[in-house]
Amino acid sequence: MILERFKVPEKDQVLVSEQKLRRAVTEIFEKLGVSAEDAAEGADALTLTDLRGVETHGVSNMLRAYVRDYKAGKLNPKPGWRLVRESPGTAVIDAEKRLGIMMGPRAMRLAIQKARQVGVGVVIVHNSGHFGAIGHYAMMAAQEDMVGVCFTGAGLSVVPTFARKPLLGTNPIALAAPARHEAPMLFDAATSAIAGNKIRLAMRVGSPLLPGWVTDSDGTPIMEEKPVFNRDDIFQLPLGGTREQGSHKGYGFALMAEVLSTVLSGALPTMLLAGSGSKTQFVAYNIEAFTDLEQFKTTMDDMLKTLRTSTPAPGQERVLYPGLSEAEELEHRRQHGIPLHKEVVQWFAECTRDLGVAPLDAGGPR
Repeated sequence: MILERFKVPEKDQVLVSEQKLRRAVTEIFEKLGVSAEDAAEGADALTLTDLRGVETHGVSNMLRAYVRDYKAGKLNPKPGWRLVRESPGTAVIDAEKRLGIMMGPRAMRLAIQKARQVGVGVVIVHNSGHFGAIGHYAMMAAQEDMVGVCFTGAGLSVVPTFARKPLLGTNPIALAAPARHEAPMLFDAATSAIAGNKIRLAMRVGSPLLPGWVTDSDGTPIMEEKPVFNRDDIFQLPLGGTREQGSHKGYGFALMAEVLSTVLSGALPTMLLAGSGSKTQFVAYNIEAFTDLEQFKTTMDDMLKTLRTSTPAPGQERVLYPGLSEAEELEHRRQHGIPLHKEVVQWFAECTRDLGVAPLDAGGPR
């Protein structure tokens, strides 16, 4: 769940229902030449991400980038992919410049299928467009009574500890695990101090960045609050911010994601080959290959409930665990609507008019 500073101010909110948003996004993708099946897949990834409150990777930030890249010919709208290598428990896929939010669900379903057969399925996709919120794919495994894990390597925006220029992407890591009565655990986080898309949200809502999140153009950490007016003026720091606060750990996590998602597939990191696209490893662990499924869910329930009901520190309302607030937000937004920034709604109006599709019908569930 994003911090309050990144949320759309109530005065700028326009509520849109899940169904209306899905319809508009699907039709935009189809108009760009994407197949109906892939368009629905992409709309599902974006809409569920917004429903969970992860607005950094929903339609607000990402759809306009995808439309731009399709129009520029950077993304391949045709369905399919190329199987590079396969074993009973693994596969390596060349996406051939197809959009990640359409490749990702197929890759995780293949990993789940392999996990049913041999216990663990590992699928790596490289040469892809953006994968969106990788927690979406980890949750696909959790919904099939498996543990889902994803690692992504992409881009050049994060400065390694003590370096002057960015050599790594935000390289997120995600894990989802099912429970019986408690909301599933869902952890999805960048290995940078702040996700790149949060900077765009901060610019949109006029919120300053906090100390230790970004550097100046020479790689020096900025240690005071700073409003952002030009994304090109700053670089991102690893999780931890500075060496004293543990930035070497975020740096190490980012490298771990790079090895597992990129080097292991035979692809080159972006620092060695600019424009090489996104790479993601999708893993499904079949719980029944390791332990009794019902025992696993019972233990997960006990652990998550213990966390959820633990005594909060003074001044804090409650203790959360990863995935709890997202599950609560999903139910709330399905009932009341998804709050889009009025600027995003205006972009939808321009985009749908330009593409000749029906405009987004604003307004929450009725």
